[in-house]
Amino acid sequence: MSLARVFLETLLPVMIVAALGMLLRRRLQIDPKPLSQTVFYVFAPALVFQLLIRNPFSLGDMLRMAMFVVLLLAAMAVIAWTISRVMKLNRTMTSALILCIVFMNAGNLGLPVTQLAFGAVTLAWASVFFSTTALLSNSVGAWIASVGRASPGRALIGLAKVPSVYAIPLALVLHSAEVTLPPFVEVPVGLLAGAAVPSMLLLLGMQLSGNGHRSHIGLLGLVSAARLVVSPLIAWGLTAAFRFPPTAVQAGILEAAMPSAVLNSILAAQYDVEPEFVSSAILVTTLLSPLTLTPLLQTLQ
Repeated sequence: MSLARVFLETLLPVMIVAALGMLLRRRLQIDPKPLSQTVFYVFAPALVFQLLIRNPFSLGDMLRMAMFVVLLLAAMAVIAWTISRVMKLNRTMTSALILCIVFMNAGNLGLPVTQLAFGAVTLAWASVFFSTTALLSNSVGAWIASVGRASPGRALIGLAKVPSVYAIPLALVLHSAEVTLPPFVEVPVGLLAGAAVPSMLLLLGMQLSGNGHRSHIGLLGLVSAARLVVSPLIAWGLTAAFRFPPTAVQAGILEAAMPSAVLNSILAAQYDVEPEFVSSAILVTTLLSPLTLTPLLQTLQ
């Protein structure tokens, strides 16, 4: 498949829906927070639950994917910390840099692109990837943003508020027990899960429309290179070490190549760790991502 066709059939539809979200916010002044909360507390957990309970692979395989994600994020954290030491960044900029390099947009962008490019089985693997990053970004990510000021108890409280914490084990237990959901449960879950992907894309556009600051050009270049190039290369090596099946390889590498997560801007604003720089990193990596994702998608076909 040619690069042009990959872009037109996979990335362009995603970008069009995200652009619609951006237009809605700018023209109608729609606040993205209610949609963000709905996606976070309802649509995303329903999608993760549905994908995990229907997935065709074993619990051991899912745990392998979770360990893969942990190792990938740890490697990216080491790279980010090393850059901060070499450049002698202060504590707040170090936290901001680590957030931008470590945590990728595995949900709002990663899941839709995976679904369009590779279908249901690869999407199920991607949902395990996304679930793991969601748990880590809302716990470890919050700790990183607080520059070590948050207590372990506070981090645990934050983790307890993540809906996927409950959706994931419940789905895994039901999947292992081969339980068939009754229609009055399966149908509502399916309806909510079906709303997740388009809502994520609209939300992505709305959130990006508020990110317009540009500063620290050199650091933004390093973030872009680490997030869009180095991360998928490390993921490629890890998938070989884990001996994943082809669909898991596609999911792991593609998700690893996603731009910086929009959640990073929320954490940066909450803990006041260079929120303008974090917003710029999200915007720049998202705008540049088609240049790296298009050839990557062609390679993974």
